[in-house]
Amino acid sequence: MSLFGSLYSGVSGLGAQSRAMSMISDNVANVNTTGYKGAVAQFANMVTSKESVSSYSPGGVRSIGAMSISRQGLIQSSNSPTDAAISGAGFFVMNSLPDGTGEQIYTRAGSFSPDFLGDLRSPSGFYLQGWLLDADENVVDVNQTETVNVGNVNGLATATTNISLGANLDADQALHAGVYAAGDIAAGTVDAQFSRNVQVYDSLGRPQPVTMAFLKTAANTWQVELIAADPTSVDALAHPNGLLGTGTVTFNGDGSLATNTLDGATVNVTWAAATGADPSALTLDLGSAGETNGLTQFASPTNVAFVQQNGAEVGELNGVRIDEDGYVIASFTNGENRRLYQLPIATFANPSGLDPRSGNVFAQTEASGAFNLRAAGRGGAGILAPSALEAANVDLADEFTKMIVTQ
Repeated sequence: MSLFGSLYSGVSGLGAQSRAMSMISDNVANVNTTGYKGAVAQFANMVTSKESVSSYSPGGVRSIGAMSISRQGLIQSSNSPTDAAISGAGFFVMNSLPDGTGEQIYTRAGSFSPDFLGDLRSPSGFYLQGWLLDADENVVDVNQTETVNVGNVNGLATATTNISLGANLDADQALHAGVYAAGDIAAGTVDAQFSRNVQVYDSLGRPQPVTMAFLKTAANTWQVELIAADPTSVDALAHPNGLLGTGTVTFNGDGSLATNTLDGATVNVTWAAATGADPSALTLDLGSAGETNGLTQFASPTNVAFVQQNGAEVGELNGVRIDEDGYVIASFTNGENRRLYQLPIATFANPSGLDPRSGNVFAQTEASGAFNLRAAGRGGAGILAPSALEAANVDLADEFTKMIVTQ
């Protein structure tokens, strides 16, 4: 053993403590960084083999930096609807380039906001990746992600597909005198004994009023016609006189609905070519047989309890939010909402093996294992807290205590 060996052993200790101090400094500096994972110094001794039992060769010490990636930070509420925090395992998927061709990286910091092109980005400039949804709000390809963009959604018009009517038809209504043929009310040959207007919307968001007309033709039996209030709005060959559909409803002796040839039936409406709208399939819901939840026939004046239909006129985009299932949802001024993307959660067999990068992100390594994309709350992935952020998982008092000990 030499004097120089003792000196170098002490120097290794100073170097190890210096590196530990650097980690503590990083933790203190990032105490307010969203989703930051603290660094921890782990010390390991270095042993020099002895030449004999009577000699001793000093070794030294080294410090190894480890990130406490698996340690959960406190979930704090946020005022931004495009912020989200993961409670549990997993990471948001990010990309370094807006077209998704850059390096794929991962983060716990769920602070996102749209840029001038509508791409959701982190404050460090990385682009949020999600599963694209089709028109039916189903994932197009679970093996393919792309940059979440909300700038291409300018407006939304939803065509009406369902009409529900709840009403009482007067059991004391006199029978129609004469012969009835389907379409007589639409043609003006016969006057309806009761009618109700319903406003539906075509595929372009244009309001199209239609009329539900009723005529009593026998005891407990009524004829129903669905008629376009403006016959010129529909194709004249497919719908002469604007007749969209016709059927028969009958009632039991207790006033409940017995049969309904229009129950759940789909009326295919072909709009006039001049409207430019796609054909519509309207499903009519007049109640269930044996029930009084739709049409009824009691000995009381005819009245309407409710008329409901879906669909909406054209609405402009007025907001974007992320919900607890990871869906990126666009809301419109007409009250409609549409799911655009679903955010996958990336999980790793060993998240502590990820490589930390600048910008509060991590890269996959051999030690971390390959990523798996899962929906929030599925297969071990954490759940999402919307309008919330995960705080740094470092404790300032603990870091200052470590600093004193290290000094």
